[in-house]
Amino acid sequence: MQAGKGPSPAVLQLCEREHTYLRRPRVSHHSTMTESGKPILYSYFRSSCSWRVRIALALKSIDYETIPVNLIKDGGQQLAIIEYLEETRPTPRLLPRDPKKRASVRMISDLIAGGIQPLQNLSVLKEVGQEKQLAWAQKTISSGFNALEQILQSTAGKYCMGDEVSMADLCLVPQVANAERFKVDLTLYPTISHINKSLLALEAFQVSHPCRQPDTPPELRA
Repeated sequence: MQAGKGPSPAVLQLCEREHTYLRRPRVSHHSTMTESGKPILYSYFRSSCSWRVRIALALKSIDYETIPVNLIKDGGQQLAIIEYLEETRPTPRLLPRDPKKRASVRMISDLIAGGIQPLQNLSVLKEVGQEKQLAWAQKTISSGFNALEQILQSTAGKYCMGDEVSMADLCLVPQVANAERFKVDLTLYPTISHINKSLLALEAFQVSHPCRQPDTPPELRA
C-alpha cells in the first residue's frame, strides 16, 4: 500500500500471515474483491490476529470472504484494521465516545496485542526451543495477565470497559484462549475469567471462534 493512501471500502483486503495488514489489491478480472464486492480475510483459524478481526466483522455485520493461510507452512496490524472498520462502519461502536474511556480501551488493546500475544508467536516459540516453550509461554502470559488483571479491576463492568463490548474485548478472548492452550492457571485472574465467560456467550464471539472456521481441522471442530 502506498504511503498516505489508505484502502477504500470497495477494495479493502484484510490479510493475515503472522501479522494482519491492509493493502490495496490489484484490480483485474482475477481479483476476488472486484468480482464479489466483499472484503477478503486471509486467515489462519488459530491466529489471535485473525480472530480479533473476525469478531469485529461479525459485530459490525460485515459479510466477507475467507482465504485460509497455513502459518505452520508459511504484533501485527490487526488493531489498525479494527480501527479502520470503526471509522468506516461505526455501528456498533468498538471505541467509547468518552475520550478517557477510549484511551483506556486502546491501552488495554495494545497491552494484549502488542505486549502479551507476540511473545507466543510461532517465530518466538521456535527460537525458545521445544523443551522450553510451555514454561516460556506460561511465564510471559502470567506476567502480562498480572498487569491486565489490575487494570481491568478498575475499568470492567460486564466487559473490559463497563458494559459495552469494545476493541479491548476483541483482544482479550483470543489471549485467554492462548492462556488455556498453554495451561496457565486462570483462577488467579478472576476479572479476566469473568469477562471472558461473558463475551463467549455472545454470537459474534461464537461464530468467529477458531473451532468454526473453514480451515479448522476436523478433529478441532465444535
